[in-house]
Amino acid sequence: MLIIILFGLIAAAAEVLGGVLIIMRKQWPAKIQEYLIALSAGFLLALVFIELIPESIHLLGSTAPLYIILGFGMLHFFEHTIVSHLHFGEETHSEVMVSGVASLSAFAGLCIHAFFDGLSISAGLQFNFSIGLLIFLAILLHKLPEGLTIASIMLVSNQPRKVALYASFALGIATMLGIVAVFLIARLHASAIGIAFAFSAGVATYVGASDLIPEINRSGNRITPLIVFGGFLLFYLSSRLLELYLR
Repeated sequence: MLIIILFGLIAAAAEVLGGVLIIMRKQWPAKIQEYLIALSAGFLLALVFIELIPESIHLLGSTAPLYIILGFGMLHFFEHTIVSHLHFGEETHSEVMVSGVASLSAFAGLCIHAFFDGLSISAGLQFNFSIGLLIFLAILLHKLPEGLTIASIMLVSNQPRKVALYASFALGIATMLGIVAVFLIARLHASAIGIAFAFSAGVATYVGASDLIPEINRSGNRITPLIVFGGFLLFYLSSRLLELYLR
């Protein structure tokens, strides 16, 4: 339990660091943000199709796709049905974020996203430690851009810098709530962890394919899409190293 909480705190700290970088007005190169997002997308999608979906089906059988699509659909509903504007990376389009309602909408969407990130980390680590580590690495890669996003949204919508900082801390708290939620779910029934794991597979599919890949497709940098393949390779190398270390 303590190691899972530690991983959650590391992920939360990355979000806070992203917020602090924006607030301190430190220049964070846009290319670095794009490369981190592309690396995360490739890693996460490889993880989904090679590990998460097959393991979910092996564990739950024919009911696994139901929980996978529920995870996918629920995140879509909260992020892009309720929330009108949500993307990763530093917000530079000031004409988009002109109202407090818009900034609060994006904040709510990112909090929900962060909660499900924490849920995925916790469910993965409780189901299988090596798979959980891979989930943690995939999510950690986009946590810094997530912190950059929320803080810059708040500043562009004319919120005080302390509000931008509080918003990045709120994302960290949402991540930790997701971590803790799985511990509570596990007490309900013996099969709850398996269901949470399959649900997180759907969430991870949505994050990789609907949140991260569109950001890459918007980039005019031809190198960025190639970094996705680097994410595939990073997943392969990470999984082989974990097999050797944890064998």
